[in-house]
Amino acid sequence: MMRRALDGLYTASGALAALFLALIFTLIIVQVAFNTIDRIAGLVFGQAIGLAIPSYADFAGFFLASTSFLGLAATLRSGDLIRVNLVLQRMSRPVRRIAELWSTAIGALISGLSTWYAVRLALDAWHFNELSTGIIAIPMWIPQLSLILGLAILIIAFIDGFIACLTRGALIEHKSELDTDTGKPS
Repeated sequence: MMRRALDGLYTASGALAALFLALIFTLIIVQVAFNTIDRIAGLVFGQAIGLAIPSYADFAGFFLASTSFLGLAATLRSGDLIRVNLVLQRMSRPVRRIAELWSTAIGALISGLSTWYAVRLALDAWHFNELSTGIIAIPMWIPQLSLILGLAILIIAFIDGFIACLTRGALIEHKSELDTDTGKPS
């Protein structure tokens, strides 16, 4: 049951990352369409209409940060995060287990520190009523929440990975080590 809950958490975090990526795409496509309409209006009528999404660059940046941080745990657990797989696959199982235990523990520690400082940054932004500088002034603590959430889920994923290394010997079962008929470790 815990495994399903954790996998659901990672999937939900990855889905949120995908949603923010889709929002970036939509925002940019709409702004490009507005620019095209303005250009055509300028050529036809001699004056552009002035279509624009206010603060679209700010929103795209906020969405990019959300995509990046919310996607970290899902990519770590799927084995797609940047890892040194070429090196790990060449290690013996006991050596790889030690390397992965060490790296997941360090990853959890660094993620924990990053989360701590992200929380402090968001609290400062809230306390000082820090606003974005675009046309639409957004309180900065709002987009910073996705950093905190993504980092917190990443801590959980690293701890989950550490426990997996302790119990199964590897964070991710590499496809080369799976039996091709059953899909289970050989």
